Amino acid sequence: MNRPMVSPVRAVVIAAGLLGFLGASTDAHAQPAGRLRKPALTDTIRANIYADNWFSLSINGEVVAVDSITFLPHNVVSVDILPSYPMTIAVMAKDNADPKTGMEYANTNIGDGGFILKFADGTVTDGSWKAKCFSRGPIDGDTRNPRVENIPIPDNWQAVEFDDSTWKKSREYSEQEIDPKQPYYDADFRGAKFIWTDDLLLDNTVIFRRTVARPPDGRQRTDFSNLTNTVPDGPPKPGGNRPPGNRPPGGKPQ
Repeated sequence: MNRPMVSPVRAVVIAAGLLGFLGASTDAHAQPAGRLRKPALTDTIRANIYADNWFSLSINGEVVAVDSITFLPHNVVSVDILPSYPMTIAVMAKDNADPKTGMEYANTNIGDGGFILKFADGTVTDGSWKAKCFSRGPIDGDTRNPRVENIPIPDNWQAVEFDDSTWKKSREYSEQEIDPKQPYYDADFRGAKFIWTDDLLLDNTVIFRRTVARPPDGRQRTDFSNLTNTVPDGPPKPGGNRPPGNRPPGGKPQ
């Protein structure tokens, strides 16, 4: 069934959060200690995300994108992120299933999942990502007496230091198996693979994790992760009052 296309959501987020250094700058024009130029939009990278049906994306422990549509229509969410490496990506993805039965469409159908992501630095989803199911059903595919099995979701599943060493790797799926809708084809997902757990039909809530040690495209980038604790590089702005009509909202410095 064709679903209406939804315009991508666009925002600018700081991928690493603002709580401390996660690695030294690799920029060829590194700033002196304690000083850092202000980031520009050209320092960001575009992230495209598509989920069947919903997702929440965190980077280095900070939530950076949440799908605004829980079920239908399927949509692509696009955000600009300010990357910092190593970059720990954590995603919660959900198929829209009844939490009591694991079924959808008024308990008449078993749904299927699917998730794909691509960052402009070359980061893509593939079989190297860790994956773990936290809600599955209907158990054994029983639609006459549908039941679900839930595992408590750890509070710190987004954290950089979270231990996912016992998790299995995700499984790759083809476009034919996922059957993505039109918004997927309007965005750039070249090189990325659809992923899920081994059970595309019954596993309804899945968490994915992946740590990217360095930019896959090899480009050197400034580390802005400690931006709030540094002095902006450049001379201070002259004093004086702005004309009333030119003051930024809230009077905040720019």
